[in-house]
Amino acid sequence: MKRFLASFTACLGLSVAASVSTTAHAADIPCDTAKLIVPWKAGGGTHIIFSIFEKTIQEMDITPKIKVVTVPGQGGNKGAKEAAKAKADGCTLFAIHQSAVTSYLNGRVDFHFDGFDTVANLTSTPDIVGAAADVEYNNFEEFTAYAKANPETIKAGATFGSTSHFIWLLMEEKMGIKFSYVPYDGTSERMTALLSGAIDMGSLNVASGRTHLESGALKGFAIASEERSKHLPDMPTLKELGVDMTFALERGIVAPKGTPKDVIDHWAGVFKAAAENTDLLAQMDSKGTDVSFQGPDDYQAWADALYSDYETVAIKIGMFKK
Repeated sequence: MKRFLASFTACLGLSVAASVSTTAHAADIPCDTAKLIVPWKAGGGTHIIFSIFEKTIQEMDITPKIKVVTVPGQGGNKGAKEAAKAKADGCTLFAIHQSAVTSYLNGRVDFHFDGFDTVANLTSTPDIVGAAADVEYNNFEEFTAYAKANPETIKAGATFGSTSHFIWLLMEEKMGIKFSYVPYDGTSERMTALLSGAIDMGSLNVASGRTHLESGALKGFAIASEERSKHLPDMPTLKELGVDMTFALERGIVAPKGTPKDVIDHWAGVFKAAAENTDLLAQMDSKGTDVSFQGPDDYQAWADALYSDYETVAIKIGMFKK
């Protein structure tokens, strides 16, 4: 899933930017402002990230603009249902990440990425394998040895059936280990438990964990990205440590099923141009989030591969039955 903006040629970047600024209504989109549904509360990480995209696009010479609208509830599924039922005319877009797949696999909704048309994958926030300060293992090798010698004794915090659960399930699958899971409702509760030592392991990211890692309040063993983070250059990746796995919250844009291809391509061009904006890139970098654009076809291929990986694990643990 390694993706870089640099893989796009300068010529293509210029042509996309030009098409965005000069063909405002090349696609037939019957609104001046499209609604971008974010299915979580205002002020959360996903809302903040897409608000930055909203501001960037508002300043571009295009029509329609976008307006972020939060529709929280049901773990992101209330907004997903509203977006999936919207008219497929380009006036409704939906902010999505892997929770769409986990919600489907645990039976909360009857669709995932397959209920939409992919537009663009935009950002990647990699997870860090974190641990409480007082655990007896001090690096990844010691953690691995302990986990294999003491199956189901390491307490890992997770919201069951969510992305915070799947990082540990995938590690179990890849490493041949077993955790003991402790349920928490959300990120802040898991962080409090990890800092207090109520659990042994918990996933972090650069934005939420960097201060605690640098102060020694928490331990960080590996980052689940393709390359080391420039913010934590001494932390190895899982792949460096022999675990062929990446895990990041990948945030992107989809549209209601049946949206015309020219409309999909229009919005993909808009978001690609925004993703190359210098100010936007700086803001994302400050939040420990990578901008890693994928267009409609590549994003669909990524979503298909993601679903296959998650389904395999969900079937194995009895969460999902075909």
